[in-house]
Amino acid sequence: MTLHIAEKVVIVTEKIIAKGVCKIIDECGATGYTIIPAGGKGSRNIRSTTDRASVVDDFSNIQIEIIVKNTEMAEAIMDKVRARYFKNYSGITYLEDIKILRPEKF
Repeated sequence: MTLHIAEKVVIVTEKIIAKGVCKIIDECGATGYTIIPAGGKGSRNIRSTTDRASVVDDFSNIQIEIIVKNTEMAEAIMDKVRARYFKNYSGITYLEDIKILRPEKF
């Protein structure tokens, strides 16, 4: 088995901006992403994944994971999401070095 180096961008933010974030991901050339419900505690209070986060589901948090081939694409996604959304919405983003089995998928 041969593993290949790739980058994983992780974005944790509010569900209400998911469509816009995913549009940025697509525009940057990523081939896909995974969206997962997210909860926890941060500077803007506690968000739960088991209880209803609020009256409006769009106020819940999500985690978006994107696997890309190179650091340049990863940083472009992170920078565009930060510039467009993180002044008005809660969110963090980070980058992980990973190894993948099927590089042609990305």
